[in-house]
Amino acid sequence: MCGDCVEKEYPNRGNTCLENGSFLLNFTGCAVCSKRDFMLIMNKSLKEEDGEEIVTYDHLCKNCHHVIARHEYTFSIMDEFQEYTMLCLLCGKAEDTISILPDDPRQMTLLF
Repeated sequence: MCGDCVEKEYPNRGNTCLENGSFLLNFTGCAVCSKRDFMLIMNKSLKEEDGEEIVTYDHLCKNCHHVIARHEYTFSIMDEFQEYTMLCLLCGKAEDTISILPDDPRQMTLLF
């Protein structure tokens, strides 16, 4: 992984969790070949562990195949919620939780 290829390492992305793709706005250019182009996604894998799906892949420079970052995305269901996380030098870090119920119990108001 290369901190010289990104503007900011592990930027905070709030609740934006990417299962695919690249956050190109954070890519300053390849530190090896000095080109700023699209990236390749290589070595993509999906594995399931204890009810959790984990997607990993590498961001590579399209021109010289320099490894820019390793991307990890996770998905799981806990109780009545879907939980997502992302951790990547290029794309950033993020977490999100979404209710699987029609009405989100966290947004219910008390009626008195």
